[in-house]
Amino acid sequence: MVSRTPADYLFLVATAAFAGAFVYQRSLAEEPIGDRFAAGGIVGGFLAFGCPICNAVLLALFSSSALMTYFDPLRPILGVVSVAFFTALLVYQRRRCKVC
Repeated sequence: MVSRTPADYLFLVATAAFAGAFVYQRSLAEEPIGDRFAAGGIVGGFLAFGCPICNAVLLALFSSSALMTYFDPLRPILGVVSVAFFTALLVYQRRRCKVC
């Protein structure tokens, strides 16, 4: 098991909040956009928070030593990229939406 850090919980809360805000804005928009970016942001946020060894999909694709050596140090970067995707998507969607 990988020990949890405050950044892990920050990425979890930020991903959940941005996903909720995206769904709300999407319901108000006349032409919803950005579903693929939102899905990528959710997957990135999940991978940034989840333990690499406990993730069965990653463990099936890679060995546990490779996950701990290569993937675990990249989790904070993945979390920042995920939150940045959601932030950019929400700002872009808000600018296009007249009702939002």
